[in-house]
Order: sequence, then structure tokens, then C-alpha cells
Amino acid sequence: MTPFPRIDQLKACLDAHRPLPAATLASLREDLMLRWTYHSNAIEGNTLTLNETKVVLEGITIGGKSLREHFEVINHRDAILYVEDLVRGQEALSEWQIRNLHQLVLKNIDNGQAGRYRTVEVKIAGARHDPPPHYRVAEQMADFLDWHQHTAGSLHPVARAAAVHTRLVLIHPFIDGNGRTARLLLNLELLKSGYWPVVLPVEARLRYYEALDVAWDNDQPGDLTPMTALIADYLEQELDKLVAFLTGIRGIHNDRCNH
Repeated sequence: MTPFPRIDQLKACLDAHRPLPAATLASLREDLMLRWTYHSNAIEGNTLTLNETKVVLEGITIGGKSLREHFEVINHRDAILYVEDLVRGQEALSEWQIRNLHQLVLKNIDNGQAGRYRTVEVKIAGARHDPPPHYRVAEQMADFLDWHQHTAGSLHPVARAAAVHTRLVLIHPFIDGNGRTARLLLNLELLKSGYWPVVLPVEARLRYYEALDVAWDNDQPGDLTPMTALIADYLEQELDKLVAFLTGIRGIHNDRCNH
């Protein structure tokens, strides 16, 4: 298991604060849902600002913005709620769960393709490599789930989350919504292991795309080091801010919270 000592120290400190007061947890969850939704959509080209995303989540329509962009916000929120349900259920990752997650991502945007594997070839704009042909998608998804069931458990949760995310993006099983779905699965893995979700910011989009390019190796996952490092960097930042906030409001100081 690849060590992530700083992240694990911060997680131990977070665990020392649990259970969080209901009002505190609710406010943290609202902030997380907003930032996660905004940045994941912005990476894919959604033009709503952070504040506009907040307003849409509150049920207000933004003039001059497309219906699709509004649905992308609402759908992502619903997908996060589904991720939370899966975490509570602690069921093994399945094809059914992945398809359901994708169905939520594309709901009212492309209902004909929502939750369905692609039946045509696709090209990822700007990528140095092409996804596998459509007739190999079902086979590669089966291999992915077999890997998750029998091999992934030996990885540190952060490395496993990075691998789950990257493997799904490289298979690119859907016509649209692959990135959002993969980032939701990334945080599903972290949450199941008791970690806090990570928000990959739109400002890191170039580093994110470059890490995906490095990870592609002859139709198989190659070097995941850059992607794992990217995710670890932003998860550490997320935990640092969270622990500092909780320590400040609750005054908990112990060996696990030493900085």
C-alpha cells in the first residue's frame, strides 16, 4: 500500500472530531456539494459561476444560461445524493451502480444515452489517445469490476480512488458524462473508506488532462503516479482546511491533530 502519511494523519484528526454536530455537518455538506458540483461541471465546460451554481441549487433559473447547464447542476447534486446512499449501503461496486450514477448525470440532457454504454466510437478532444472501440466496452467494464473486486483492495484508499477514476475515464464507456461519473466514483471510494471527498478544481484542468494522458498505455492503465499525486495534493488541502476549521470551532487538540 503506497503510504500517504500526511493524509492519514489528517484523517485520524478528522476521526477525532467525529461525530460532528448536526448543524456543522450540514453546513460542511452544503459547501462541499456546491464546490464539487461547480468544479466538476466547470472542468467539462459548464459556464455557470460558483455563485450562479449556488443559486441554481436553490431552485432559481439564471437568465442567459442554457437549460443543459441548469440540468448539469441539478443532476450532479442528485448524483451526489445517490453516492451518499451507496456509502450508507456499503455494497460492493457494481455495473448497476455505475449505470445508475451515469443515468443521473445525463437525466433530462440525453435520456436516450443515460445509463447506457456507447455503441459508437468516440474521440476525446485534445487527448493523445482514443478510447477503446465500442464493442470492447462491455468486456473492459467487466474486467474493471473484476479488478475492483479482487485486486483494488490491496491499494491505499487514495491510490485505489485514483485508479478507479482513471480506469473508468480511459474506458470511456458512455457517449457523454464520463468525467463527471468518474469523479463521483472517485469520491465514492474515498467516502467508503472514511475519507473526506476531494474537489478537483477547474484551475487544475490542464494538470488533470495531462495526468490522464500519462495514464494511457496501449489500451491499458499505465502510469497512475501523476493522477494519484494530483488527487492526493487536493485531498490533503481539503483535509487541512477542514481540520483547521473543526479544531478552531471545537478546540480539540491531541497528538493526531498536530500539524
